[in-house]
Amino acid sequence: MLGASLRHRGVELLRRVDDLEGAAAKGSTAGIPMLHPWANRLGGMSYRVSGIEVALDPSSSLLHVDQRGLPMHGVPWSRLAWEPTAADRTRLVARLDWNREELLAIFPFRHRVELATTLDPTGLTMETVLGAGPEGPVPVSFGFHPYIGLPGLRRADWRLTLPAVRRLALDEQGIPTGQETPFGGFDEALGEVGFDDGFALPEEGTALSLAGAGRRITVELVAGYRYAQVFAPVDKDYVALEPMTAPTNSLRSGRGLHLVEPGGTFRATFRIRVEETRCGYALKRA
Repeated sequence: MLGASLRHRGVELLRRVDDLEGAAAKGSTAGIPMLHPWANRLGGMSYRVSGIEVALDPSSSLLHVDQRGLPMHGVPWSRLAWEPTAADRTRLVARLDWNREELLAIFPFRHRVELATTLDPTGLTMETVLGAGPEGPVPVSFGFHPYIGLPGLRRADWRLTLPAVRRLALDEQGIPTGQETPFGGFDEALGEVGFDDGFALPEEGTALSLAGAGRRITVELVAGYRYAQVFAPVDKDYVALEPMTAPTNSLRSGRGLHLVEPGGTFRATFRIRVEETRCGYALKRA
């Protein structure tokens, strides 16, 4: 269930999709991966939720560890065994049962995830439903990393639009400190500006966009996502506008962490909308 290609009028809009076999072998992110059971990094190799203490094994093949030695993005996308349950030309639905012993060693909360992807003429919608097992509450901290880019235009000329939100203060390891500061928004060409920032969103329905070369790509956080990460490295030809159900490190800090009661469900939806533009305005079709 990796988003490996999203084309508009025959032109590829996703990035980091040139070597999917290599990314799978390394545990690297690519395209549109689901990051589960946590998005971005944890601040250490252990966490405690609902009285359950979890010690992670840094040598586990089901963990990807960053250059600081911190676990990144939960279990890599290539190690998650999804089972397709429905498919046609425009829709794919798959189920992930979190009940294998090796998965429970990393995240000891039995649950099921259903991911539905729907394609239409204006974009892609991804709906995620997490259903908790009967044993106890399940913490929710998953997210997605859509890596997008604009063909035919250099990165410095891409126009990034972010709304007024609250920026999460980070320590030297990129872990939120618990402090937030006002962020007045951003709406200009990237130039030499880089981002690797987490944001708390005031409400559902927040939209982040990238525009240029006659297109606008908008990531709409329709429901369930009250946080977002924006990753726009200066030396790369991609921007990741990342829907997140909780802030980075929430399994350790508890901040913004939602618990699904036994037998309950949590739903989250985001959409990638693609529009043709002219002079900065979206073209409307009758």
